[in-house]
Amino acid sequence: MKISYDSRLIMTNQEDSSEEEINLLDYWRVIWKRKILIISVIFLITLISIIISLNAVEIYQTTAIISPLREEKGGGGMSLLSQQFGGLGSIAGISLPSSKSSTEIMNLLNSNMIREKMIDKYDLLPVLFAKNWDKKKKEWIKKAPTMWDGIRALSSRIKVTNNIKTDTITVSAEFHDPEITVVLVDDLLSTLTEHMSNESKKSALIKRRYLEDQLRSTSDPLIRQKIYNLISQQVETAMMSEMNEYFAYKVIDPPRVPDRRIRPNRRNTVVLSFVVSSFMGVFLAFFFEYIKKLREV
Repeated sequence: MKISYDSRLIMTNQEDSSEEEINLLDYWRVIWKRKILIISVIFLITLISIIISLNAVEIYQTTAIISPLREEKGGGGMSLLSQQFGGLGSIAGISLPSSKSSTEIMNLLNSNMIREKMIDKYDLLPVLFAKNWDKKKKEWIKKAPTMWDGIRALSSRIKVTNNIKTDTITVSAEFHDPEITVVLVDDLLSTLTEHMSNESKKSALIKRRYLEDQLRSTSDPLIRQKIYNLISQQVETAMMSEMNEYFAYKVIDPPRVPDRRIRPNRRNTVVLSFVVSSFMGVFLAFFFEYIKKLREV
């Protein structure tokens, strides 16, 4: 009696299906046999993750958004003076003091120079290394941290990013004390403003001296009048530099004390540890079963 090709194919499929069912059953038997091991692994790893997450230091974050001030198109005042006396103004280096690029401000915010000034001005080493600082005795418990230690600590806690599309800069700070996060951002922006203000005043003074020298060396009344106007511009620049607030940038969104931590995320940690420990427990179950079969051979 001949068996058709279709019949043989059906029989083969039935055999393959039976083998799959047997294999799945074998897998389940191994899992059930080693259920105590699997449950123990899941329980132990999950418990450890819970303990670690509960004892982990809570970190808070605050952000501030600033935008560099731009010279208005077709503006007046100093802008017109610079354009009107283009040749002489270019020689003297005349420009609107508040017209700063995002790149320049970002480079300053990320510079070690600004952060060193910030640490020194606001005495931040005891804040950054509070565990090693005795508040009552006002002295270090262990070896005093160096300025480089402080700069590295700030670099790990302060991040500066630039949004090219909106031409804004975001300054964020992370710390275990939510109020200190605001202090760090405020201190950084204050130090930046003070530095840019001082640099602008120095630049204005140098340019003013140059223009005064040019004034003494010429007798042309037209040129002298132009120089007088440029000198008045430098005086105005120095006066603007004294106005620390909104000198080179404006604060769009000031930092606020955060009400929620950003890490640790205890729920996600526990869920992830449960999933990982489940796979690990099943893997160990099959591994021990494989070792047992090798010994029986």
